Amino acid sequence: MKNNSKTKYIFFSRELSLQPDTAHEIHDVLCANAAANLGYASVLAYPDRKNYINPLKLIFPFHPKQPDSQFVEFYGVQEKLKVAALPMLWLTDKVGGKFTSSSTLVTKYYLPIHILPCTKIVHTRDWNFVKAAIKNKIPTIYERHYFQEQQFEPEIVNSPFFQIAITQSEPIRESLIKYGMPLEKVVWLHNGFENSFLVRQPEAALEWRKELLADGREHLVVYSGALYPFKGIDVLIDAAKELPQIQFAITGGTEAQVKKYQQMCKDKQVENVKFLGWILPRKRLVSLFQAADILAHPHCSGNAANFTNPVKFFQYMASGTPMVVTEIPPLMVFKNSPLIADWCEPDNPHKFAESIQYILKTYPRKIEGYADSIKFAGQFCWENRAAKILTYVDQSFQP
Repeated sequence: MKNNSKTKYIFFSRELSLQPDTAHEIHDVLCANAAANLGYASVLAYPDRKNYINPLKLIFPFHPKQPDSQFVEFYGVQEKLKVAALPMLWLTDKVGGKFTSSSTLVTKYYLPIHILPCTKIVHTRDWNFVKAAIKNKIPTIYERHYFQEQQFEPEIVNSPFFQIAITQSEPIRESLIKYGMPLEKVVWLHNGFENSFLVRQPEAALEWRKELLADGREHLVVYSGALYPFKGIDVLIDAAKELPQIQFAITGGTEAQVKKYQQMCKDKQVENVKFLGWILPRKRLVSLFQAADILAHPHCSGNAANFTNPVKFFQYMASGTPMVVTEIPPLMVFKNSPLIADWCEPDNPHKFAESIQYILKTYPRKIEGYADSIKFAGQFCWENRAAKILTYVDQSFQP
């Protein structure tokens, strides 16, 4: 007899901190949210590292529920997603040894006893959770965003319950195959954007322009994302110095990173860059992107350029705002697409500045956005990505 109680599509994230500079956490949440929006019984489970006094929470730990308002504000999820915060013991991850690790508690106790009975399939970036799921005969989708560095266990990747490994670029896919992943069990897919980025917000965009262009400049260039040197932030600041008549706004990063780059701008006498920090609620990014004349996508060359597949790129395109994009391998497939964008070589602030000037002359800002970019972006929403992933799952295992 078929067990109809196994209905949950479990997404497991090893960490949800609700802190800035947590791109992979956001990725986990948005994948789960997309599956929920498609109508699946999607539950995002994660270790909750608060100190619980009530022992009943450890006896009955798995209770999917609506996320609270702080979670919704930070990640921008919709009402269909359920979350399950798995309570941890007070000493979990605080002392050495595998028996006191959160991974052991999750994989040896929560998964086989509390999560397994209702689970149809799991999707995770946590390899320990993958191994535990396969050993408990749960169909599994694995997601890997970095180069593989050690051999995969053959009994795991060759199991019929190991359905597919998802990567974000061809070099990452090749590294997984090199270390033992079966060729037919690994694909690479682009990331996506939330559908909220397709909703026009002209009034809110105008408010952003009034705020950010208060110093009298006419044009606004916006960057959103992590604040690391390899992301090209230094390049963007140097490009801004060449264009003092244009206002630059940078969002994202931790407080320490923001202070570091503010000091860099001061040292270099760059006066046309504003740091906005982490934008909350997250949906305010939508109007900020629509407020910009140009959305900047700088990046440096090097190993990191081979595996990144930035979520911001797909959010940018959905906004319909013209872009300046650095030529990095995972994004080159888009160079000849209908996107309104100019492409330039990495590591070159002068070329980036030239591209900004070219876009301003050629593609003036449109309140309604550029239709070609918006139409092209439609295929890359998170829901389409979630649906594509499930095409690689055996029909009998699908949620």
